[in-house]
Amino acid sequence: KDPWEYAWIEFDGLRVQAALDLMNITVDDPVYRAGDAKRKEAMVQEIEYILHHMNDSSFATIGHLYLFFDDFMKSARQPVEHPTNSLADFYVREAVSFIENNYAKDITIEQISKALGINRSYFGKLFKRVTGKAPMQFLLQYRMTKAAGLLQVTDLKIAEISAQVGYENQLHFSRAFKSLYNKSPKQYRQETRRKKPVELEPVGKKQEKF
Repeated sequence: KDPWEYAWIEFDGLRVQAALDLMNITVDDPVYRAGDAKRKEAMVQEIEYILHHMNDSSFATIGHLYLFFDDFMKSARQPVEHPTNSLADFYVREAVSFIENNYAKDITIEQISKALGINRSYFGKLFKRVTGKAPMQFLLQYRMTKAAGLLQVTDLKIAEISAQVGYENQLHFSRAFKSLYNKSPKQYRQETRRKKPVELEPVGKKQEKF
């Protein structure tokens, strides 16, 4: 207003460059262009909250900064259709992080791509190009790896392990597990169960010599 006001925001971190790339903000074109009015308003509210709560704890400030960045990226224009390798890696890292934190839930590829703010089909092609695996294949292998570990070192029932890796239906879990390990969860547990360590002879006990 009259004609405008400036607001300077300083931020730093390992993901800053990737975040700016997502918004197409470069040195040659350092301009933010809103593509979603609702998200833009939410972004402004978050940064105003930070400015008016300078005495909050650092955790609270960082939390609102993340919310600000989320609205900042989602309100900006759509990212480039052909991202650089670093940007593609950024998407994949975020997708893997989402899977690590949510694999125990009934998540879908649509949910992952939505969390990243990109098209489902585009995400699937990008993920496979970087990892060599389709997102669903990666999710399946991640879940089964977790299940295999639980089968080896816990006494949990198969149904409990099934639920812990995102399968409410034990039969579906068993089929998925067998498709990857070529044996049922029960067979896998019996064959790979960690054996009790061999007990050593008590100190001082006479041993025969050969």
